Amino acid sequence: MELLFVIVVAAGIGAILRYALPKRSTYGLFLLPAAAAIAAAVVWVATLWAVRWTFDGTWIWVSALGAAFAVALALAIILPRRRAELDAHKLHQLSGGKA
Repeated sequence: MELLFVIVVAAGIGAILRYALPKRSTYGLFLLPAAAAIAAAVVWVATLWAVRWTFDGTWIWVSALGAAFAVALALAIILPRRRAELDAHKLHQLSGGKA
């Protein structure tokens, strides 16, 4: 049950970051919430099994939600820059320039 809670909270973190950071028109509506939820779920299960943290401990929540925040933030920073580069390259190709 706690895995469901951490996934919902992580998706909320991703949604908040989507609207808090600029250039959100360069990626999809559900990308950051989905990526944050996936990252939190993977970290939650990995620490539950590999590190043997319990579901009611503080550090499992901190690590899972921290990973969700980090992944969503990284995507929100990297994707717009990369999208602008690829769009400029594609425009150059389509306008008759050599690649």
